[in-house]
Amino acid sequence: MKLNKMKTQPVIENLLIEDVAAEGKAIARHDGLVVFVPFVVPGDVADVKLIKKKKSYAEGRLVQLRVPSPKRVPQQCPHFGVCGGCKWQTLNYPDQLEAKQRQVRDNLERLGSVDCSLMQPICGSDNIFYYRNKLEFTFSSRARKEVKDDSPDSPGALGFHIPGLFDKVLPIEHCALQQDLSNSIRLSVRDYALAHSLSFYDIRNHTGFLRNLVIRNSTLGEWMVLVIVAQPDDALLFPLLDHLRDSFPQITSLQYIVNTKFNDSYTDLPVHLYHGKDHICEQMAKYGGEGHLTFKINPKSFYQTNSLQAQRLYSFVHEFADLHGDETVYDLYTGTGTIAQFLADRCRKVVGIEYVAEAIEDARLNAQVNNIANAEFFVGDMAEVLTEEFIALHGRPDVVVTDPPRAGMHEKVVRQLLATRPRKIVYVSCNPATQARDLQLLHEAYDVRRIQPVDMFPHTQHVENVAELLLR
Repeated sequence: MKLNKMKTQPVIENLLIEDVAAEGKAIARHDGLVVFVPFVVPGDVADVKLIKKKKSYAEGRLVQLRVPSPKRVPQQCPHFGVCGGCKWQTLNYPDQLEAKQRQVRDNLERLGSVDCSLMQPICGSDNIFYYRNKLEFTFSSRARKEVKDDSPDSPGALGFHIPGLFDKVLPIEHCALQQDLSNSIRLSVRDYALAHSLSFYDIRNHTGFLRNLVIRNSTLGEWMVLVIVAQPDDALLFPLLDHLRDSFPQITSLQYIVNTKFNDSYTDLPVHLYHGKDHICEQMAKYGGEGHLTFKINPKSFYQTNSLQAQRLYSFVHEFADLHGDETVYDLYTGTGTIAQFLADRCRKVVGIEYVAEAIEDARLNAQVNNIANAEFFVGDMAEVLTEEFIALHGRPDVVVTDPPRAGMHEKVVRQLLATRPRKIVYVSCNPATQARDLQLLHEAYDVRRIQPVDMFPHTQHVENVAELLLR
């Protein structure tokens, strides 16, 4: 291994990639520096260009792969290395799972001083491609080409934002994350827009017509397409929607939003139904396989994006909760109430709390659809809602399930749980680092027992984790 200083930015030749690191990157070491490199796998020997250097670490970019690792597998996505969405795609899946399990253990032990002796093997996903039920694409007048050549620039791109470049979008020809009909719909929209001179949005100047395209599907074979435009213009939009309706009879819900704001968020905007139903339906087998639950999903609904793994994740929650029929259960950060309804038939009462009002509306609607009468849902900031007065009114919980956002639980919520002292807490997390912090606070009264990592997102560094806490 040597350093080639002939170039403006130094290139380290024959650098051994040692391990996976944060944010989907891999790690190597050179002359006392820790070097972080994306799109390589442990065991690779590669030439790496240093693009950012600090006192103790550096950021690198792969220049040439010299010796491929035995852990390396062929990529399946034509955009790998540029898109940035599936950074671990060339890492063998069993090695991905081992890295994620280690990530959970390292975070819990190092940041939370958690005893991980009862950690169970990570639950992998049966489908590691075409597993997502939702993708969001962006229209942009500023396309980013993958290869620098003399071909003319495209008048627009429909695809994913380039990491680190807020105004650049990579045109996507094929994405291996959602069923292939998604690719056909996206390409058809792009081709129609180009053929009919529909302008793509310019995020810098806030000009253009087409902004976003959201495609959702369910295991029941239902498809939702949501087209988001920058200004109301039926003469431009409706022929495009007619084209989608006529070209893809599989679309059961075709809707649109007019977003005149300077940002892409649309949760506060009205949705207009153009064709079909205003929702799609998803089904999930009940715990133990006796019947199923049905969930109506509208354009703003949150639903776990890996439907089949969601079933497994919730089954672990159910197993850890160990309900016998007479318990009061609180489901904190309930979202659209999927976990609450998954547990409802095994307890006396379940209380769900969530700060997003639209999600609570979905939860109440789906409880009616599933004939669940023992679930109540409340909206509000968790730190303000979960009080002694609320608990006195709705019953002291025997079991609490909590599934907070990546930032974890507010300290006031943790303190309220310590004051309330349910006999068991089941903590679901998409961020083992913040989960570790909260578990350390809860250790004042609780011991962590079983721990179950679950891989919801193959080829990414993300991992879900379920922890069982018992009151001492």
